[in-house]
Amino acid sequence: MTNIGARREPANTTRAAEAVSAPRAAVYLRVSTGRQAEQDLSVPDQKAQTKAWCTARGWSVVAEYVEPGASATDDKRPEFQRMIDRACDGENAFDVIVVHSFSRFFRDAFGLEFYVRKLAKHGVRLVSITQELGDDPAQVMMRQVIAPFDEYQSKENAKHVIRSMKENARQGFWNGSRPPLGYRTVEAEQRGQRVKKRLAIDPVEAERVRLMFRLFLEGDNGSGPMGIKAMVNWLNERGYRTRGGASWGVGQMYGLLTNPVYSGRVRYNWVEHRTGRRKPESDIVYSDAPAIIEQETFDRVQASLKARNPRVTPSRVITGPILLTGLAVCATCGGAMTLRTGTSHRGDIYKYYTCSTHARQGKMRCKGRSIRMDKLDTLVTQHLSERLFQPPRLTELLTALASRRADKAAAAEGRAALLRRN
Repeated sequence: MTNIGARREPANTTRAAEAVSAPRAAVYLRVSTGRQAEQDLSVPDQKAQTKAWCTARGWSVVAEYVEPGASATDDKRPEFQRMIDRACDGENAFDVIVVHSFSRFFRDAFGLEFYVRKLAKHGVRLVSITQELGDDPAQVMMRQVIAPFDEYQSKENAKHVIRSMKENARQGFWNGSRPPLGYRTVEAEQRGQRVKKRLAIDPVEAERVRLMFRLFLEGDNGSGPMGIKAMVNWLNERGYRTRGGASWGVGQMYGLLTNPVYSGRVRYNWVEHRTGRRKPESDIVYSDAPAIIEQETFDRVQASLKARNPRVTPSRVITGPILLTGLAVCATCGGAMTLRTGTSHRGDIYKYYTCSTHARQGKMRCKGRSIRMDKLDTLVTQHLSERLFQPPRLTELLTALASRRADKAAAAEGRAALLRRN
């Protein structure tokens, strides 16, 4: 028997209500290395599986974040941070983040829990399609048990990869990163599906490297040895650029001059990539490579660099507690102004602010501005004295400060009174 009095909701209204209630999902896809991103099928497979999983449950995929070649042992991942920022910006762009497994999201137990809780505060859940767990205490504990195993597996994989790469380096093969300036890689042999490569000299770039070592030791046409800053200025002014087309900097030039590969000795696994600290000598692997610079020349450069080290010979550039530290900038390029010292022909020592960009990269990047320290410090202090440290202005500042403190005290007293009543 039909109930005539019952009101039936229109079908389109029901479908709209279901669409509103269906979770909106953001999909996060990740592989560990750039080579995997280029050659592997992992990302397409993750994408197909996560989207099919969402479709089967009626969830709509509203965003997709792909991280090609990034480790999940920390949060230094651009797409990951963009996703987290979007989830926590208060606009409720999506309700859930879907991953293939929790290890795609994070391979650090603390990091995983930190971000799971951060997302939860903004109403966003993390869901793994291969490790489906709910929010009750038992399943939360299960997720927290899984996380240390993912972290352990990541560290074990890294250990085995490093061991294989060290052995590859011992045998004289190149491990696949971009070769140093002056070299290119050539195929040496094939083992199964893997092609082993070695370093070979690039004739054009090698001449540029020899020029740099010559400038450091002899200068330009017998002008005398150049410092690293003078070399950088000289190269940039004459149009010499890095392999990537950028201007040379002091740090890049120092790294080139100290790289033992140019004397025929490849150094591998010598620095901790996260901290930049040098590893123990027992962890470093050396192998032979074609030399661009003679060993005697290379040793002379290292001895000169050691003698010029600021810890041995103090630098003319002074970094200390000066008045305008971190405040004064170059009006031309916006670079920081660095305090330097000079000596007049009478032997008087004076100090002045100069553009650090000009000092590091030469006139091609900035024409450079310099001003005596006492002159600029006096101008700034006089301006502050005339504009700020005057009785009317000080009275205004102190009155505003007292008013803010009174407002805070009143608000605190109001909250205390409310608590006492409750």
